[in-house]
Amino acid sequence: MGQAQGQPARSARCIALVGPYLSGKTTLLEAILARTGAITRQGAMAAKNTVGDASDEARHHGMSVELNAATVDFLGDSFTFLDCPGSIEFQADACYALTACDAAVVVCEPDEKKLPALQLILKQLEDRGIPHFLFLNKIDKAESRVRDIVPMLQPASTKPLVLRQVPIWENDIATGFIDLALERAHVYREHEPSEVIEMPATLADREKEARFSMLEKLADYDDELMEQLLEDVPPPRDRIFDDLSKELRDGLICPVLLGSAENGNGILRLFKALRHEAPFVQNAAERLGVESAASCAAVLKTFHTAHGGKLTLARVLKGSFADGASVYGGADEERISGIFSLMGQEPLKRGEAKPGDTVAFGRLDSVTTGNTLSTEKGKSPGVGTPEIARPVFGLAIAAKEKKDEVKLTAAIAKIVEEDPSISLTHSQDMGEMVLWGQGEMHLRVALERLVRKYGVDAATRQRQIPYKETIRKTVEVRGRHKKQSGGHGQFGDVVVTIAPQARGQGFAFSDKITGGVVPKNYIPSVEIGVRDYLGHGPLGFHVVDVAVCLIDGSYHSVDSSDMAFRQAGRIAMSEGMPQCQPVLLEPIMAVEIAVPNEATARINSIVSSHRGHILGFDARPGWPGWDLVEAHLPEAEIQNLIVELRSATAGVGTFSASFDHLAELVGKAADQVLASRSQKAA
Repeated sequence: MGQAQGQPARSARCIALVGPYLSGKTTLLEAILARTGAITRQGAMAAKNTVGDASDEARHHGMSVELNAATVDFLGDSFTFLDCPGSIEFQADACYALTACDAAVVVCEPDEKKLPALQLILKQLEDRGIPHFLFLNKIDKAESRVRDIVPMLQPASTKPLVLRQVPIWENDIATGFIDLALERAHVYREHEPSEVIEMPATLADREKEARFSMLEKLADYDDELMEQLLEDVPPPRDRIFDDLSKELRDGLICPVLLGSAENGNGILRLFKALRHEAPFVQNAAERLGVESAASCAAVLKTFHTAHGGKLTLARVLKGSFADGASVYGGADEERISGIFSLMGQEPLKRGEAKPGDTVAFGRLDSVTTGNTLSTEKGKSPGVGTPEIARPVFGLAIAAKEKKDEVKLTAAIAKIVEEDPSISLTHSQDMGEMVLWGQGEMHLRVALERLVRKYGVDAATRQRQIPYKETIRKTVEVRGRHKKQSGGHGQFGDVVVTIAPQARGQGFAFSDKITGGVVPKNYIPSVEIGVRDYLGHGPLGFHVVDVAVCLIDGSYHSVDSSDMAFRQAGRIAMSEGMPQCQPVLLEPIMAVEIAVPNEATARINSIVSSHRGHILGFDARPGWPGWDLVEAHLPEAEIQNLIVELRSATAGVGTFSASFDHLAELVGKAADQVLASRSQKAA
């Protein structure tokens, strides 16, 4: 197969490597680099010497924790591979990286337990219209036959999985494969290109059966091919490859290729499929609606490096971007200060970036991940920002040393730039900063980066819950403020009723003063004094759903003042509220939990064990085999909910939560909250 018609002789492409956690994506990248000569020897994750996952955090945890990019040349074509983390906690990198790529290689294992995780990835690709191959990795360790594995994987994909190869087995070990399109048999050679061999006679029937199945699936979208099959006419080989390419590009099929990244098997066949069948940058530009733009580059990732400053990884979709050129699309006009290709964490200086190139631009300070860049002012076409999962896990955070407080917020701002699925909120009520992310490991890695990259050591703890308090009983009480210390004294005297309100009604103040016993100009000061008290009730929490009515009082023509009546109002509240049968209120969240339906029963049990109330469950729209469970849960009980959900769902369960209402908290749970409050106050 030659270069696609109408394409330039050298066309740069961008391929995302995605797949479930520990499926072998970084190992596949390493095998690709070795096979193309970009590195002299294939590294291994266990040896901690791979080009990808070179950060301290990735090597310490033995997993990808951020996107890795590497650009290679293959038979005159340039390819940039974006190795995306597989863990659901680090999924934001893949969301942005997929935006402008030409195709994706979904790396998976022959493991039914990872089917829900595979479905998550395939659904995102299908929803976003991104052509994709499935690379069935670790074929050397498969315990089932491929003819059984592909049907097992099919429920994860709404597109037909089209098997392109069948393995050659010897003594239950995959020693090679048969290419069904080319009708050639190959034997694997470790870390070397496979060798063409004569078709084994024992596999002739299996090859014909599998090839016919492949052609049948292609013929579903090609009437002429269907006629040839019905008439038993062998279709031309070029016709088969044209169909494979077109149906991949149109998102009609998902081709399946086999191999072992660790042993370097199947890499060349995968690469050739990408070279001949993956779409070019023009298709990505059309998919994103920027084909008519004069210049356009989509920002896929932001890196803050120790020596090179900020690097902005972007895919050029239209036009050219030269070093020193002004670009628009961020908050301010920026000037490119260096253009680089990436080889893992190493930036390599290069020249002008042209359509198709995936490069890192230097020092675009106001540009953030998800922006679209243009060299023309006011003409940055938007390519659409992917929806990033809402945070599900938060920790209160503070610098261990006071001198690092400003440094901490500045460092977190850079971490958020690198990973937009992390956020920092400031809780006024609780007087704390909360770092939010996608899970326990997600925040652990962020904290490790704070220390390694920015020298800031932060202390974390569980965030405080914004408990409130209210009352059950109505009380009438007098508050008198009287002080004499030479000269004018201070005098304010009020009588108020303090009454409970319906839940959610908030605070209300009124007066029934007659005869001027409290002059009108002092009444607003009484309300201010009452409000002063509401911030800290008898139980130590903010007071809500209370109505206060000023009904009587007295004043002194000389000693009364706004301040005196403000104090009187506060005194009345501090004396009356403890008599009103105060009660603790806790925030109740409306929670929607998304899980594979096989885990729904376990989720119901988890909700019940956290004082939750199941409202119901239903099939998740557009997600075959998934349920949505709706429940009410106390906010205090969802702090570690994501940890339990992931444990119960092989890492794929998630939830969203929003405040619903306040509910009374009594008994042992309330005693524990009040005891904790007393200890903090002490």
